[in-house]
Amino acid sequence: MSAAAPLRLALVGNPNSGKTALFNQLTGSRQKVANYAGVTVERKEGRLLSRSGRHYAVLDLPGAYSLHAASLDEAITRDLCRGFLPGEPAPDVLVCVVDATNLRLHLRFALEVRELGKPMVLAVNMADVARRRGIHIDLAVLARELGVSVVETVAVQHNGSAALIEQLDRMAEGLHAPQRQLAEGADLHQETRRLLAAAVQMPTRTASIDGALDRWLLHPVFGLAALAAVMLLIFQAVYAWAAPMMGVIAAAAGWLGDSVGAVLPEGPLSSLLVNGVIAGLGGVIVFLPQILILFAFILALEESGYLPRAAFLLDRMMASAGLSGRSFIPLLSSFACAIPGIMATRSIQDPRDRLATILVAPLMTCSARLPVYALLIGAFIPQRQVWGVFNQQGLVLFGLYVAGILSALMVSWMMKKWRRDKGEHPLLLELPSYRVPQVRDVLIGLWERAWIFLRRVGGIILALTILLWFLLSFPAAPADGALSAIEYSFAGRIGHAMTAFFAPIGFNWQICIALIPGMAAREVAVASLATVYALSAADDSAAAQALTPLIADGWSLATALSLLVWFIYAPMCISTLATIKRETNSWGKMSFATIYLFALAYGASFVTYQVAVLLGAG
Repeated sequence: MSAAAPLRLALVGNPNSGKTALFNQLTGSRQKVANYAGVTVERKEGRLLSRSGRHYAVLDLPGAYSLHAASLDEAITRDLCRGFLPGEPAPDVLVCVVDATNLRLHLRFALEVRELGKPMVLAVNMADVARRRGIHIDLAVLARELGVSVVETVAVQHNGSAALIEQLDRMAEGLHAPQRQLAEGADLHQETRRLLAAAVQMPTRTASIDGALDRWLLHPVFGLAALAAVMLLIFQAVYAWAAPMMGVIAAAAGWLGDSVGAVLPEGPLSSLLVNGVIAGLGGVIVFLPQILILFAFILALEESGYLPRAAFLLDRMMASAGLSGRSFIPLLSSFACAIPGIMATRSIQDPRDRLATILVAPLMTCSARLPVYALLIGAFIPQRQVWGVFNQQGLVLFGLYVAGILSALMVSWMMKKWRRDKGEHPLLLELPSYRVPQVRDVLIGLWERAWIFLRRVGGIILALTILLWFLLSFPAAPADGALSAIEYSFAGRIGHAMTAFFAPIGFNWQICIALIPGMAAREVAVASLATVYALSAADDSAAAQALTPLIADGWSLATALSLLVWFIYAPMCISTLATIKRETNSWGKMSFATIYLFALAYGASFVTYQVAVLLGAG
């Protein structure tokens, strides 16, 4: 290698080791993302310039539990480390990143990496967390017993990779393969236990607390009851805790609309700002407190170490329904957004299990549905206590989430019946120690979620709201027109034309209009309804009213229930469909997902509406 050529580093490690966070710290903005040739696995490469002036090319490899590949991600990592991947030069140094709080699992993989016989550094990440828990790691002993260089890193702290960079600079002067190798026939688990006994001191109190909690939280009966109680608490909090802040945001949006309307003369500009931008965006931003409360619970549960245990509890149920236990994490991710959930299915080794998980991921109730649910529940479900404890609106929201989960299990069960291979694959899952969630980490996560939400509001939702305002405002009504102006607009004509198809499920023309821009992002439907009703109001005072009382007065309960059911199933997100196409590399599978989801939505909404009408809710 010439002196000018950058040294190629490959970061390898188990999922959740902090490997990608370390990659981001090493490379900063000097990175590029693509896919490996011929597959959908993401390829991330970046550049590092050390203080000594040495250049490095850094590659972030997919997370792997073993080099005996059981998934596409693991196969990519294995082949690149060995230099077998076409078009990818073999790395000069392997940086194996391990979680200092879970060395029992991560050191086993590090031993596999060492057996490749390449120059290697072991980066003991999350060292600060390990110290807080009373875990003592003797780095010198670990380095001696492994026969490789060992350094501490804290990927989430500034300058937390300094020791690693210094070690790489020292190694660059002369690269050497690991000195120790496993004896022929040696057992990886036995060697891992030996290393832990020699170099790691675990606090006995932590182990005893974990064991005591797991006896209850992993119990087949009490554990499931605890999980149900946690989920019910979350949805109760979404309504009970968010209401005051939602009222403040709604009042602020109303005040802003009134103020702008009072300053600007009546005309297209005033209509655009008041009835289009402020009414549309305000109708979506008002639900931000509920979304943040939901994510606060999810982040806290993730930080506490409880989520993998929930996966363990649900494994048998999911396997009986035709899903792998490995499907839990992708489906859980889909509660935030189906796109990362679908991408996370790359870790599922069986192609049929992976396809089934991809096809049912859109049925998980993503955060984009929450504004629609909150709007309709707030308008039609009374705010009262049930059994003196539960909020009735929270119970309905909980029921909608459960309906999505049960529907996904039913669909996957039917897919299993069509499969020739009905075999099941055992779940191998990391169970980290319990820990108290760090407030700082949760707040950072909430800030990221809020920023993503507001960026969507200021981007695609704003653009579609303006487009919808134009379609609702033009062409103007004729001078002798007997109908309201909106009836003559482009959008009004489209909405009335669509009612022929949607009338059997109770949708009026206003709902039909909102469904069109709602295809880009589900939450746009709320902004669209706000714009439609603002522009169709009889006077300025009516236009200033909140959307909730307007639909409560104008829709039947049957229509509201039908629309709620529609949003459980309908694939109202073009980005999700595009992700299915990319991950399956098949237009046919994407088309199947689109058709079956729309068919489910229409069929379920039809039954809901017709039954509700028969029961007198029409």
